[in-house]
Amino acid sequence: MTDAHRPASASVPSDPEGPERGAPAPTKADLYAELLVRLEGLVTGEPDWLANLANAAAEIYTWLPGLNWAGFYLLRGGELVVGPFQGRPACVRIAIGSGVCGTAVDRRSTQVVADVHAFPGHIACDPRSRSEIVVPIFDEGGNVTAVLDLDSDRVATFDADDRAGLEAVAELLSRSIDWGRACGS
Repeated sequence: MTDAHRPASASVPSDPEGPERGAPAPTKADLYAELLVRLEGLVTGEPDWLANLANAAAEIYTWLPGLNWAGFYLLRGGELVVGPFQGRPACVRIAIGSGVCGTAVDRRSTQVVADVHAFPGHIACDPRSRSEIVVPIFDEGGNVTAVLDLDSDRVATFDADDRAGLEAVAELLSRSIDWGRACGS
């Protein structure tokens, strides 16, 4: 997004490499608070859903440690279809109720999976993934319209702090994206 498309009040923090090296390790709450500021600066004033989701996936992947995949699946035609992401190529389509992503849609709740190999019906898009968190994103009518999916190549990467932080990210994106256009409805 060029500065011409961003309101004067919005800014994108300048550090593209994540938290400063050598600084005291920030808490997860600190990481998520800063991530929300960064994402708000990226999406504020930008009407294009694709640009916003692409930038959000890139910022999440860059900012949060320990990820090997970060991205979105959009609910289209009764199934999840891969959207903007960072990481290795992904499964293109996932049925509702299948895998961690489909389960998050079916149950309308965040799924935190410490060991994906122990999750019944896990879909191994990347065999290196060991833990996963999937957060449903709701439109203004309360319908699940997409999911935010993060994977790690380590067991038990995600916890309650990640759940709270990523649910806040999903809330920000639910207000900032034209989900009708994004999901083809």
